[in-house]
Amino acid sequence: MIIIVIVIFLLYLFLAHYISYSILKNRTLESRKWDLNICCGKTDGRGINADIVRHKDLPDFVLLKDIYNLPFGNKQFNYVLCSHTIEHVDNPQKFFRELKRVGRNVVLVVPPLWDIFASFFTFPSHRWICLTMKKEHTKLPLMIPYPLAIVYQKIFGQHLGTGNIKPA
Repeated sequence: MIIIVIVIFLLYLFLAHYISYSILKNRTLESRKWDLNICCGKTDGRGINADIVRHKDLPDFVLLKDIYNLPFGNKQFNYVLCSHTIEHVDNPQKFFRELKRVGRNVVLVVPPLWDIFASFFTFPSHRWICLTMKKEHTKLPLMIPYPLAIVYQKIFGQHLGTGNIKPA
């Protein structure tokens, strides 16, 4: 019986994460042309794609030096997409204010609580848990610090898919 429960739980983890990270994230990405796709990773928003690291060759790519001081004008962009990024940054409020400065319409895509894997097993990279059941937000969702991440990242650094960034 316990094996069945474990298998069902693992299946739920996989399916919920797949639906959240692949299907719903891609639905948002494909819903429009994003004038700015900030912290784009490997996705093309069909406008300016910007990130702190070049993960792959994307059109109209801008390498960012400071996410809290973006190299763009006030309200330069109509539509800004920030997908799966806000939960990684040191100061989500400051970053969101900067996104609102450069964009008229900002959409955050975050891991919802029902995506248990993304919400609770990503301590090597996430710094915050988003207390929301929704995937998309136009306002900063309620967030709490991820306690396990604080300890882990102090010791090992923050993993961002390009290697670890060691604490200063």
